[in-house]
Formats: sequence, C-alpha cells, structure tokens
Amino acid sequence: MSIAKRGRTYHLRRRVPRRYRRVEPRGTVWISLHTDSETVARSKADRAWSQMIEAWEARLAGNSADAEARHEAARDLARTRGFGYLDAGAVAKLPVEDVVERVEAIPVPAKQPDPVEAATLLGTVPKPRTTVTKALELYWTLAREKTFGKSEDQMRRWEAPRNKAIKNFVSVVGDKEIANITRDDMLDFRQHWLDRIEAGEVTANSANKDLIHLGDVLKTVNTMKRLGLDLPLGELSFKQGEARTRPPFSNDWITTRLLTPGALDGLNNEARGLLLGMVNTGYRPSEGAALTVDTIRLDCDVPHISIEPDGRQLKSHHARRVIPLTGVSLKAFEQFPEGFPRYRNRATLSAVVNKFLRTNGLLETPRHSFYSLRHSFEDRMLAAGIDDRIRRDLFGHRLDRERYGKGASLEHVAELVARIAF
Repeated sequence: MSIAKRGRTYHLRRRVPRRYRRVEPRGTVWISLHTDSETVARSKADRAWSQMIEAWEARLAGNSADAEARHEAARDLARTRGFGYLDAGAVAKLPVEDVVERVEAIPVPAKQPDPVEAATLLGTVPKPRTTVTKALELYWTLAREKTFGKSEDQMRRWEAPRNKAIKNFVSVVGDKEIANITRDDMLDFRQHWLDRIEAGEVTANSANKDLIHLGDVLKTVNTMKRLGLDLPLGELSFKQGEARTRPPFSNDWITTRLLTPGALDGLNNEARGLLLGMVNTGYRPSEGAALTVDTIRLDCDVPHISIEPDGRQLKSHHARRVIPLTGVSLKAFEQFPEGFPRYRNRATLSAVVNKFLRTNGLLETPRHSFYSLRHSFEDRMLAAGIDDRIRRDLFGHRLDRERYGKGASLEHVAELVARIAF
C-alpha cells in the first residue's frame, strides 16, 4: 500500500485487483485521503481502501440479473459515495446544487460516465418486482433477529407455519407482486378459510394463525425494504372459538395407572425418565428434553433443575427458572444426571409418549395427553394452597402484578412441592 502526496493532499495508490477489472477500467487507482498530514493519511488508508472494495463489490452486484440484488447494490454503492439512494423522481425534486453534486460524483473513465454509478446516483435502477414467494425468501434474512438463540428444532417450527401461510396464499390468489395485492385478494383468501371453517376442516384459530404469519412476512418485507406500500391486511381475522384446554390427569389416575409398577416398561428409558420428571416439576416437554449436565443439579442441598436458554430460545423471559426435584421426578433424574440426548432439541418426544400412552390405555380420556401432567401439577399446587407467585414462578408464567423481592427460597419451595409430590 503506497501513500504519496499529490499537490498538498495525500493519496492512496494501489493496483486494481483482478476481481474488479470488469467494473474498474483503471489499472491503478489514486484515492484522496483528504489530508495534508502523513500520520493522519496512514490512519485513514485502510478504511479508504475498504470503502473502495465495498464500492467495487456493489458495482459487481449491480451487474447482476437479479433485480433485488441490483437494487440493494445501488443502495450500497450510493452509501459508499456519501449519498442516500433515491429514485429518479426523488432526485428530480432535490435542490439544483444537490443534483449537481450527484452528477459530479459520477466517475467518467475514458470520458464516458460510468453507467452503473450514473444509474445509482441518479436513481434509475429499476425497482425489484417482489412477488409473494420472493418476499418469503427475503423475510428469512430480514427477520433473522427473531431466530437468535433458536435450536435447530425451534427453527424448523418457526419456519414451517410461515412457509405454509405463503403456500396457501399462492394456491388461492397466485404468486402476485406484493405491490399488486388488492383488498379483493385478501378477502378471497379469507373466504377460502371461511369455507374450510364451515366445513369443519379447521378452527378459526388455525385460520387466524395463517393470516397472522402471512401478514408478518409481507409487513416485514414492506418495512425493511422501504417499499412504502399500503398493504390491505386489516380486519381479516375470525372470531376465535373457545380455546380447548388439555384436562389434567386426576391424582388417582396418576397413582393407580401411570405410576403402577410396570406401567411404563414399554416406553424407552429416556422418554420414561422425561415423563416421570414432569410429574413433580410440571416442566414443558421441550424444557425437560433440553436439560444438560450443567442444568441438572443433584449434588447440592436442594436437588433441582434450571431451565435456561442453553442452545435454544425460551418461550419467554419468565420461563427462566429453577424447579426443585422431589419424589419420582428426583429418582428419574438420578438415573439421567446428564440429561436426555435422544430428545435434546428434537420434536419427537411428545409424539412418542402420546402414542405409547394411547396404545396402552393410559390416557384418562381421549382429550388427555402427555402435557396433561403439567396441568395436574398445577392443580395439585392450587389444591394445596400454594401461593400464586410461587406457582407462576415454578411454571414460568408472567405474574399479573408487580414483583417485589426475590421470591421464595429454593428450600422453601422444595418443602411445599414435597407435600404434593408423588
């Protein structure tokens, strides 16, 4: 890297890398460092060269056949030149001196304005035509902050309903450009779901989820790509029906059916351990499956598990908590002190357990499921008069009032849970 003074100003002189010969006709470039101090010039040289590389990369992308990449490249190139990208209409409304500044910034190699830079600074790069399926492709990158901390299985479950919503919309309305989606299109899509609700194929809640995920994709792309569209997404949801809650297992069913000797022998060891661990902790199945040697703590005064964002996202910040281990749950974790690698960050646990319980007549009613053990634990705490804050802390639920102090000690909570444990 060579720094030399030209007149009163230092410049950076470098040969153009082979990669950029297609967009840079000069063999060597001189880049002004805008200073007459050699020390300052040397401190600015690396950044100046990086900006030059960014500009060349943007110009390479600007030659892409992909309209989306071309438009994004124009934004990047304009920024490296010290301007915000504006379309031609907006450029035309600028004060004359601002337009002149843009024109003068266009390189003129061989006495011909560079066409890529001219299109960028004067705003003539064609806007991308973003279809609904293209919007979904863009969404995965634009909404990536929502995926931070998710496990592989959580990513799958996050992506699946959005893929489904877009697929459903395209099957009904077509793969339209999102700028051309009309109110009639959205009402047609709503009617599709209404017909299915009336036919008993889906619930209103399921239809609403599809509408919510579709809206999330379209609104995110509209906002983050600065499209400025007035999307016709309002007042489409259906009145939700009564939520179906899983009934709890009765205490008698747990003691005489689930915990009777040999009842769970046909279930694989790790799934059986997770089921028994849930009996006196009420954790969510995914929370139990995600536990590791670091979050299963048996060698202490109060054996307990710690629900933490260890390689996965928690359902909410309230879900981070510690739960004492008692009774059959403590015995289960003593057999699996390092956790349950077979089911860690996988979605198969509930399906395996529910199939076993159903096949072996261990569901109290057809509406019961593995998750019913969580409801049973809460009902036992309620019947024992355990304080609402303690119950919510154990379940990872939000408290509907201000939290004061640290809450009950682990020792105290363990004593309370031991009184209702099986």
